[in-house]
Formats: sequence, structure tokens, C-alpha cells
Amino acid sequence: MGKIIKVDFPQKNKKTKKTLPDVYQLKIVLLGTDPVVWRRVQVPGSFSLAKFHEVIQLAMGWTNSHLHQFIIDKELYGQPSEDDDWAGAKVFDERKIKLGDLKARIRKKFIYEYDFGDSWQHEIKVEKVIAAKETILKHPILLAGERACPPEDVGGIPGYEEFLAALKNPDDEGNAEIIEWYGEEYDPDHVGLEEINKLLKKLR
Repeated sequence: MGKIIKVDFPQKNKKTKKTLPDVYQLKIVLLGTDPVVWRRVQVPGSFSLAKFHEVIQLAMGWTNSHLHQFIIDKELYGQPSEDDDWAGAKVFDERKIKLGDLKARIRKKFIYEYDFGDSWQHEIKVEKVIAAKETILKHPILLAGERACPPEDVGGIPGYEEFLAALKNPDDEGNAEIIEWYGEEYDPDHVGLEEINKLLKKLR
């Protein structure tokens, strides 16, 4: 009687389960504004800081016309250039860093700066981190917010305050020039939650 030979047939590769990212709920406050301009968003933890920059731009109402950077634990995150090396500043590549990679560090407040001329400083606070098993978020969501962001190139907080004062007294000759500079209607109380969420839905 011959030997029984056991043949091990190759097993089909099992599909590895895709790890779902946690969801970050963040409050974005534009520092120096009174009444405060702010937004509350939820963002997948798989988003890079570069992608989160896009979320902030859309949620706030900026036009992404200027440079920006994140300041987290005194370290800079943005898009490195040769100028950074010349200035002696170490800038980490925001495209390679995910929100989830910074989980421990961003539990504190951190800063997003937009337009180094007007220097719009946004304080970002992680209000909570929602485990992926509790919710699945495929794109960012704007949950709430108050007041429109300032016009681009208005001149920082001082220019923004002058612009708001001009809106209250449009008949003044000097104010008329400021309003004409802007060139369109401006409602300081408008946020546009529905419109913004339509744009955020396209970010993946």
C-alpha cells in the first residue's frame, strides 16, 4: 500500500480589512475678530495637513490666494522651499503629515496662519476625536459657524475693522471708497452652511 501524500492547496488571499480613520471635530477661531468669526468642522483623520488647509479655506470662505502655514508645538508645517533653508526655518511637508499622525500633539490648540501680509491667525482646537467604529466620515462637514470671514487683502484686523465701520456708514465719502474697493455686496453675518458643505463634499 502506497503512502498517502497530503497536498496543501494554496489558499486564496484574504482581503485585508481597510482601517477606517477616526473623525476629528475641530473648532476654528479667527483670532482678533469681535464678534468672533468661527467654524466647527468634522474631518477624517486620514486627511493630510495640506488637505485640511483646503477644508479651512472652504469653511472660512477664503480664496486660497496667499501662502499659509500650521504652527504645532512651535514647529512649522507647510510646503517647504529653498527660502526656508535660507531663513534657517525648518518647515515640515504638510502633504506628508496626516491629522491622525499628530493625534497626541494636536489635542492641544494649534495655529493656522493664512496670508503672511495680513497675518490671519486661526486658533484650532480639537474638541473631540470620534472613533471610526462609532461613525464613518468620507468627506469633511461644516457643522456650525458664525459670521463671514474678512475680505481678502483688506489689511488684517485693523483693515477689517475699518471695513466693517464703513459698511455701517456707507454715505460717508471715505467709506464709499472703501466699499467701492470691495466691489460687491458683503454681509458680515453670512456663513452659507449649505453652500460650503456642497464644496466640502467634493474633498476626499
